[in-house]
Amino acid sequence: MDRVPVNDAIIYSLARLVDDAQKDRRDPSHSDIEFQLKRAALIHADPNKDGPPVGKAKRLRIVLNWAIENDIAKAEQLTAGIISSVQGCGGFRDSSPNFVGVDAIADLAAALRSEGIVLGEDGSISPVALDSLSGRNLTQALRGYVRRAKKGIEDAALVVGTSKDLMEAVAAHVIQELWGSYPSTANFPSLLGQAFVALEMATPEQAPAQDEHQRCRMERSLYETACSINNLRNK
Repeated sequence: MDRVPVNDAIIYSLARLVDDAQKDRRDPSHSDIEFQLKRAALIHADPNKDGPPVGKAKRLRIVLNWAIENDIAKAEQLTAGIISSVQGCGGFRDSSPNFVGVDAIADLAAALRSEGIVLGEDGSISPVALDSLSGRNLTQALRGYVRRAKKGIEDAALVVGTSKDLMEAVAAHVIQELWGSYPSTANFPSLLGQAFVALEMATPEQAPAQDEHQRCRMERSLYETACSINNLRNK
């Protein structure tokens, strides 16, 4: 993954991975962090650029707190880059002199999971497999999708892709909860259609009735909009 969702808990936990103020020096170095700042085009927010130097943890927190308010896409890119740097330095390997510690890794893993991201013991990052979740855990993961879409509102590709994934996951969740199982091989229009039927919502397959409620017209439009988003995401 070249981008990772960011929130306040993730920023704090991530900064702990590079903080060596109370211990012997360990990598990633200030130079490594600067490389990631330049790569994410966030060097202008670096407090070490013009002012007196600050520690690595504070340096990272300052940049990410600025980016989370002003350019979330760059914040997500920097987060992924820092995790990659720590991984490359052996920060997730307990036999390495750069090992960041079990607690620091566990805290970051917990913060990332709330945003739908799995942090492996080796530092690898991947999206939560929604198929492996159910009930409250799945609901929380879906909320993470919603938060990410809201934060990336100016990133059209992110919003379209996240919206499609969210709709597909919610449709499967609805069918699973109401019917006990869902067809894992169904295409998007079929899966969505079944979710609409399960919720007694109208789809374009159902001809309008003369005395039907006005919401039915809206529901058919919502179905068509969702399918259009799916087509746009595929392109």
